[in-house]
Amino acid sequence: MLQYSKQADERREAGPIECWCLHGAVGAAGDWRAVASGLAASGIGSRAVDLWRFLACGPMGLTDFGKALNAEAGGEVFRGSGRVLIGYSMGGRLALHALLETPHPWQAAVIVSSHPGLENPAERAERTRGDAEWAARAFAGDWGAFVSAWDAQPVLGNAPVRDPAASRQLALRRSEIARSFMDWSLGAQEPLWSRLGGIGVPVLWVAGEKDSKFRALAERAVGLIPNASLAVAPAAGHRVPWEAPEWFAATVAGFARLGSVPSA
Repeated sequence: MLQYSKQADERREAGPIECWCLHGAVGAAGDWRAVASGLAASGIGSRAVDLWRFLACGPMGLTDFGKALNAEAGGEVFRGSGRVLIGYSMGGRLALHALLETPHPWQAAVIVSSHPGLENPAERAERTRGDAEWAARAFAGDWGAFVSAWDAQPVLGNAPVRDPAASRQLALRRSEIARSFMDWSLGAQEPLWSRLGGIGVPVLWVAGEKDSKFRALAERAVGLIPNASLAVAPAAGHRVPWEAPEWFAATVAGFARLGSVPSA
């Protein structure tokens, strides 16, 4: 049964394990519905988090987001056996910041098509400039043209995430989306590579077979996390949860059962 909480969060109760799902840039909680259905079929619950509500009242940096998400999850009564934090792309970077806070309420994590951080200052500056341009287009430009330009980026491969009506509905959050290009830009993020070894829970890092750049990032990251493994989605690009939803839900479900339940 689909329930709504925390404004536009979407929750499905389906078992003792619950996956908290963080969407990507120019995304929405509803993007996870197909994955949530697949997880529910395997007896795993989910909560798709509306990330834009964290920016509705003003700026919030990446580190502050991690603290806020952990406080929210840790402050709720939970009678299940484990919580798994899932983050895709921008949501994966946000998830990493939550996992690097101590203490935190997560028993395992799945990071999908994400970047631990740019190490070259010039690349960070260039990314910041580029994201400032995206912010301006999101805030004041033609919304349809903005979404089309975003989806047309080579890294995304025009893989569908939601229908046009849902994309138009996202325009109601354009102020928060524009702010995310500033507060949560990869250019604004301090590189996390040297800190990945501090993640103490099991991590499944997912990348698409055709997404060579993020496969390489995933391979490097997995080598730095004490209890991490890599899963490569066959014939998929960057948007793995939507290009290979059945594979993704089954892979996450298998990992959640093995990786999220605390040892007795």
